[in-house]
Amino acid sequence: MSELPSTKRYHAAWHRWARFVAQRLLLRPVVHLTTKVSVRGAQNLDGLDAPFIVVANHSSHLDAPLLVTELPRRYTRTMAVNAAADYFYRWWWMKATTSVFFNTYPVSRTNADMGKGRGLANRLLSEDVPVVVFPEGTRRNTEGGVKRFKPGAAALSIAQGVPCVPVAIIGTHDAMPVGHFWPKPGRPPVAVVIGAPIHPLAGERTRELTERLEAKVAAMAATGDPDAEGKPLRDAASPEHPAEQASDHAQKEEAS
Repeated sequence: MSELPSTKRYHAAWHRWARFVAQRLLLRPVVHLTTKVSVRGAQNLDGLDAPFIVVANHSSHLDAPLLVTELPRRYTRTMAVNAAADYFYRWWWMKATTSVFFNTYPVSRTNADMGKGRGLANRLLSEDVPVVVFPEGTRRNTEGGVKRFKPGAAALSIAQGVPCVPVAIIGTHDAMPVGHFWPKPGRPPVAVVIGAPIHPLAGERTRELTERLEAKVAAMAATGDPDAEGKPLRDAASPEHPAEQASDHAQKEEAS
């Protein structure tokens, strides 16, 4: 039986100070020098205690820097961001860099990566560490708007009984599209829109909570309004593609 991954790094004082330097003294000035940032709905975090799950859409490598630099420091000082095991954990230097800047934990996007970081998000939440999940599972969104959510975030929320904070990230695809590693010239506008926490309901199934989360994030992304509400995106009558089913299974395993 494989040994469970350690969570000591996520609580270590030296790593917390290293992240402060990386996120607030290095990364935040760069983000503000290269983009015009606006944050809406920050009042929805008033009175929120850890742990919780930040659930955000994902279309650019700029998304994670915005979250760790623009959400309140009282949360980001311990907040851990999920990172694709097949991309960010391929080389030691990339793993080390993302660890310092984003306090990452690995998540499997495919069955081939199953087991990398399995159960780690659950353990972090049980130790009062907030986590970030990008339920779309990829930055490549050719459909426009918000891509269908996978069930990992909802499964974690129900399993741990913790709220999800819906966040819509707007403008990052145009500011720094897939394939780019620096924002476009001219300080393009980007926005972080924070909705009110969403709690799992008594007896609510993973699919139902997933639908509520994706509808909320999609509505905020379309309007820029933290109070916007939307209808579920998923058509319950349409069967899922086999590849989506495999990826969904992998994410549910991560939440186990």
